[in-house]
Amino acid sequence: MPSKHQFTIYNTMTRQKEIFQPFFDEGKKDFVGIYSCGPTVYRDPHIGNLKAVCFADMLRSTIRDILGYPVKHVMNLTDVGHLTDDGNDGEDKMEKGARRENKTVWELAEIYIAKFYHCLDSLHVERFDVMPRATDHIKEQIEMIKVLEEKGYTYTIEDDGIYMDTSKVEEYGKLAQLEKQDLKAWARVQNDQKKNITDFALRKFSPKDQKRQMERDSPWGVGFPGWHIECSAMASKYLGTQFDLHTWGVDHIPVHHPNEIAQSECCFDVHPRVKYRMHEQYLNLWGKKLSKSAGGLITLDALEAAGFSGLDLKMLFFTAQYRNFLDYNEEILRQAQAQRKNLKKKLSSQNFPLFEGTAEEVEKQLTTEEGKTFFQKCLSSILDDLNTPKLLAEISTAIRTENEEILGIINWLDIVFFKLELGKKEEESDLPLEIPENIKTLAEQRFQAKQEKNYALADELRNQIQAEGFQVKDVPGGYEIIA
Repeated sequence: MPSKHQFTIYNTMTRQKEIFQPFFDEGKKDFVGIYSCGPTVYRDPHIGNLKAVCFADMLRSTIRDILGYPVKHVMNLTDVGHLTDDGNDGEDKMEKGARRENKTVWELAEIYIAKFYHCLDSLHVERFDVMPRATDHIKEQIEMIKVLEEKGYTYTIEDDGIYMDTSKVEEYGKLAQLEKQDLKAWARVQNDQKKNITDFALRKFSPKDQKRQMERDSPWGVGFPGWHIECSAMASKYLGTQFDLHTWGVDHIPVHHPNEIAQSECCFDVHPRVKYRMHEQYLNLWGKKLSKSAGGLITLDALEAAGFSGLDLKMLFFTAQYRNFLDYNEEILRQAQAQRKNLKKKLSSQNFPLFEGTAEEVEKQLTTEEGKTFFQKCLSSILDDLNTPKLLAEISTAIRTENEEILGIINWLDIVFFKLELGKKEEESDLPLEIPENIKTLAEQRFQAKQEKNYALADELRNQIQAEGFQVKDVPGGYEIIA
């Protein structure tokens, strides 16, 4: 049955808030379908990428665990065909990464898929229902291109590839509002052989003078897929020709998502292909978009080495609504860490009822007016386009109360929405071990030896520490002793 609660979301296609009414409510689907553009697995994801992952998880949790809809959520793993420029120019990122690390592209993919899964675990983001690899769906990509070719939407550029003729696509670029932009400034690839500056490659031919590691035969010869076709093929296989929600970052609005819309709607004769398109905003580093060019490839491993956890980073993401810019620096992250720890300290030390189920089911379990009022405030914040700053403000005020029901609601919100382990009581095994004084002394002596560049002594002291069953880890400005 449809949820009785109204969920209002911002649809990028219409540039306005709309009430979420999935195909499920119309009896056309037996699940809510969500597709999120996943990582290209050629290097560690940076924390800006992880912001989009947490947004996707937050949306899934709201629809599935709070509203109670059955959900099928697909996030792809791009392990081939994504070039260094979004307009299908430059080198393949996987090939370039393999050369960088002196590995095969297959080895590279395995390494960084595993690292991506580690990031999900650290952020307490459960695996998405389907996480397909692009290399496992070459057949589906080729079939889509064949259909587009038969319908007259494609043309061939010799020694280059198969291109989509965007002049034949009705309302091409509507998502990006290209009609309001200077297309010359928008076009990323200057190719004199293209019929239109917005045309994009569906499939690229392998260079005759270069042997690629990932290339396959096709009706058009040996080659590899364009980036955009991958997502369309995988989304269609697992969610059907039409589905409810498509997410990722705002950087996909100008190029990738308009091209996905064009090729999918022309191939399957559906409009709209997706009911709602939602995009999360950039994470800013020193006032600029977190990006490679800005020196902003900060990874989760780097944050953990500096004393933070994935849950601290996740807490930071909740402090801004997903559609708003979020500033990042270490001091702001430290504030988020303190906020999370303070909430955890308060909640984990209290007794409270354990609520289970969807929002409707929890409502029926509430007995106090204070609890009912607080619950409605929290629910209204979440269902107002995922307004997490307002939700945190409500919690920060209410957690001072002695009302056990309110504390129970906060714990329920953490279990189904935040997933920050706020209510988890510390077990004895979770408590830090007391570090013996002699180990502390050895670690300090080792630190001083390294400062004086006496590395032989530093190594000797490290070995003594390890012999006692401890590890010493260098961190910026000092060290950390690990039991």
